[in-house]
Amino acid sequence: MMKRSWLSPAGLTAICAVGAALAMSTGALAAQSDWVRGFENKVRLIGISPPRAGSKAAYAAGVEIDMSPGFKTYWRNPGEAGGVPPEFDWAGSDNLASAQVLYPAPDRLIDKAGANIGYKGHVIFPVEVMPKDPGKPVTLHLKAVFGVCKNICIPAEAELEIKLSDKTENSPDLGAAIASVPQTLPVGANPNDSGRPALASWRIEKRDGNAILMLDVAGAGEKGDVFLFSDDGIYLPMTKKVEPRKSATSNAAARQADAIFEGDLSEGGDLKDLAGKSVWVTISGTKGQSESLIALPEDLARL
Repeated sequence: MMKRSWLSPAGLTAICAVGAALAMSTGALAAQSDWVRGFENKVRLIGISPPRAGSKAAYAAGVEIDMSPGFKTYWRNPGEAGGVPPEFDWAGSDNLASAQVLYPAPDRLIDKAGANIGYKGHVIFPVEVMPKDPGKPVTLHLKAVFGVCKNICIPAEAELEIKLSDKTENSPDLGAAIASVPQTLPVGANPNDSGRPALASWRIEKRDGNAILMLDVAGAGEKGDVFLFSDDGIYLPMTKKVEPRKSATSNAAARQADAIFEGDLSEGGDLKDLAGKSVWVTISGTKGQSESLIALPEDLARL
């Protein structure tokens, strides 16, 4: 939104002239595309920022979605009430070898329709960019499809483009978005070492004929939460926090956890479809976010 300026016309002309001169002297490219406006939302591409530590990407860009108050959009698993997970199509980009979209840790969103997983009001999805030729700029061309919802969900579409190079201006908001992306940690990691919550251990419990995924979490804090996702696109339930006494275990790592979450894998699908599948466990906490990859048992349906 443009802010009202109280400068005189002459003052504004002088500032614009200085800004133009600086842009010409540095050869800087714009840090963002134009906004594309839709129903109760606007979306744009922003860049650049250094990628996450350990990433092989050349740099990062971002997909920024800004929504009207009370509106939300979805995480890659939209939750039990259903929804439209975002889709990003980079066809038409120039000098692009790969573009990997990253997902900041989401929130559990409860309303009359049920429980969803996503972001309310505003979100930036970082994108790790690898050029084909590192010596040339990358033109990112994006066709994005996502849901914008309040009482009902409206599919939204936007087509965006931005040119990126080492001369592109840094976007200050993008670095913060990258910091909110969960760090990958092995199961059993010590949260004191990483400063982030961690998945201490996990197991499958059989209960009334159902397969219950039990997740022992350390360091998430009282308001921590856990979300599940599979790269295979299979349905996974939302988790719920349970009291430790309901999940007695002899596992030493589990005893050290300060929170336990469970998800009923029998809910909404056939256990045979889940057998042997890899599942991302995303943990959000007061001190940060993490994610761990687990592999469900091959004999899940027979447990």
